[in-house]
Amino acid sequence: MVADGRERGYLTFAEIAHCLEEVEVTKEQVKELHDYLVEDGIDIVSSDGRPAVSDAGRAEASAQKEPGTAKKVEVDLTVEPSLDALRLYLRSIGRVGLLNAAQEVMLAKRIERGDMVAKQHMIEANLRLVVSIAKGYMGRGLTFLDLIQEGSLGLIRAVEKFDYRRGYKFSTYATWWIRQAVTRAIADKARTIRIPVHMVEKLNKVVHVERQLVQELGREPTREEIAAELEWTVREVKDITRMAQLPISLEKPIGEDDSSELGDFVEDEGAASPYETAVETMRRDNVKRALAALPAREREVIEMRYGLKGHQARTLEEVGRAFGVTRERIRQIEHNTLKKLEMLPEAQGLRGAS
Repeated sequence: MVADGRERGYLTFAEIAHCLEEVEVTKEQVKELHDYLVEDGIDIVSSDGRPAVSDAGRAEASAQKEPGTAKKVEVDLTVEPSLDALRLYLRSIGRVGLLNAAQEVMLAKRIERGDMVAKQHMIEANLRLVVSIAKGYMGRGLTFLDLIQEGSLGLIRAVEKFDYRRGYKFSTYATWWIRQAVTRAIADKARTIRIPVHMVEKLNKVVHVERQLVQELGREPTREEIAAELEWTVREVKDITRMAQLPISLEKPIGEDDSSELGDFVEDEGAASPYETAVETMRRDNVKRALAALPAREREVIEMRYGLKGHQARTLEEVGRAFGVTRERIRQIEHNTLKKLEMLPEAQGLRGAS
């Protein structure tokens, strides 16, 4: 089945249902199946091209109590900074009773007629499913509240697309929409530098194969071994794994007393070295001493031509206008003055300084 999915890029509801109809699966196995198919780049669609899921997805709904009752969602609040907001949210969604199959069909019919109250009721009654799924994606770069928010957007989409005539339980159908929304959000928003979704899927494949090889080999696999397993080139694996590296702030504290930052130890390749700075300073000092020995007119011509002493470098014609002579006369003065300077030992750096 998976091989067919890889070849076509998708699997249908009927194909998955046929493979799982005689197998009992847990909630964790449903998640593993979904993640595995996503990592392989396989979409789950119904016969008309809409996302679907097999009866195995009912295990996800086992996180809920019997219809008509409210259930307190259990979650480790210590991992989130916004505890008050999270507690209030969980308390509010816990007050809404769950729906049975008949109620889901009734609400779906009303939603088809444009009943916004029914749509809101369907959404609120399934928010605990969003929380249950979001818990499985904690620690991947988004806060728990952000995961819930993204999953809720997927739930809304599921409510809008749900077709009660196909006989699916709504929680089964919605699971795939919620997971898709959460995984896309992690790909788009979890990193400082966004990685395209198709590259994230490739990265997930590398991670999956790497874990598999660790189990088989009892050690960390080499890039060559990963490339051979994926039938990629070593260069492709190298480029993909490099994307997994997270950026580090130059303001990150360094040392036990946090008195230094990482940026203090990063070389500025564009800055001149102390040696280059010292040589340049000595060269300019020599030029200044050499120019000081010249007559005023010759010194000014050189300063204007080469942009020294705050002047902007000027053309022969511009300097000629300033002195009221022709450009040819300025060229002669410049030529003779440079020859005169070349005779002075302290002016050897004039041309380099210019």
